[in-house]
Amino acid sequence: MTAGSAPRRPLLSVIIPTFNEEETLPGCLDSVAFADEILVVDSFSTDGTLAMARGRGARVVQREYGYSAQQKNWAIPQARHEWVLLVDADERVTAELREEILRTLSAGPTADGYWIPRANHFLGRRIRFCGWGRDRVIRLFRRDVSRYQDRQVHAEIDLPGPLPVLTHPLEHHTFRSFGQYWRKLDLYSEWGARQMYLEGRRPGAVQLLLRPLGRFIRMYILRLGFLEGAHGVVLSLLGAFTVYLKYARLWEMRLLDERPPGNETEAGEAGPLLREQIGRMVDEDAPRARRG
Repeated sequence: MTAGSAPRRPLLSVIIPTFNEEETLPGCLDSVAFADEILVVDSFSTDGTLAMARGRGARVVQREYGYSAQQKNWAIPQARHEWVLLVDADERVTAELREEILRTLSAGPTADGYWIPRANHFLGRRIRFCGWGRDRVIRLFRRDVSRYQDRQVHAEIDLPGPLPVLTHPLEHHTFRSFGQYWRKLDLYSEWGARQMYLEGRRPGAVQLLLRPLGRFIRMYILRLGFLEGAHGVVLSLLGAFTVYLKYARLWEMRLLDERPPGNETEAGEAGPLLREQIGRMVDEDAPRARRG
């Protein structure tokens, strides 16, 4: 570096977890083309995901999927550069967020990680109420000090202290059809129930009745879901049903007094996105975001 010249921006790796994401991956790859490295961490896709990723210059590594936090904690050290941006295949980095990330890195990061808001879309509509407008995730972080909490659901990057919050959101096209949603619902409810089982939770009749009702009231009334029209009604009811199904499956596990089944078979059939995307938005047990 010559005297008086500006220090070089830290290099950035983007990590994208995938499993059979040929439909959503192209837009994601296009949105992160500014990165110094794109690393696709694949769970042995059987569609055109791998060819698509390699054809667009991404580096591809593969590993059997256990659960989200485990997969991401394995992936993070595989990145070649000091700073990591983790993006799911159904997310998009907007031009405004791209410029904010590059400015943040060029100016010299002031923290080891950054919260990024998410603009969540449900069946083609951006949802600003039902609690979705407050969603944010730690996705820009320093590789060597950042790891996810070891949880099957609701895991977040574990960094001390308040972290800065970027201004511009990730675009998140999470629910694109009911067919896609039902598959997520079945998987998520089982993993959520398993996590509660491992935590020693024991549901009763009151929880089975009142937890879903409370979720609907919170989403539709307290978080102004009624302002979303029919989308708000449908989303709030789906949120309540998700909570009911999770507690019902936990009740079943306790009733049968058996350990929850392993997820080896499901790991081969479902991808990373199917295992985690519902939780923060529609489950009343999701941890609250730490304030920056």
